[in-house]
Amino acid sequence: MRTLILGAATALSSLANAAEAPAVWSTCAACHAAAGAAAIGPPLVGIVGRRSGSVPGFGYSRAMKGSGLTWDEATLARFIGDPQKTVPGNRMPFAGVSDPGEVASLVEFLKTLR
Repeated sequence: MRTLILGAATALSSLANAAEAPAVWSTCAACHAAAGAAAIGPPLVGIVGRRSGSVPGFGYSRAMKGSGLTWDEATLARFIGDPQKTVPGNRMPFAGVSDPGEVASLVEFLKTLR
């Protein structure tokens, strides 16, 4: 019962955070969930501080699993700006976000997803 309550609280917290998302989040949300199960891409809840390629049960590319990255603010900003340059061979079909302000607001938003 306690696990169910904690899970529901986490989901509600993430939904509240999603309501405060920057506009650029809609680009990410097409494939990534802010909380819950993996969609096309892995869920991004708890991404800050997490090792790349580490969400259990998600089928990451060999490149992502082997990148050795930890998702801190600088690494996230680099990846969001140019995913293929940051992790060559990853399977995310996304060219990146070119506007530094949008990258910064997205990183700040990702930090709230706990």
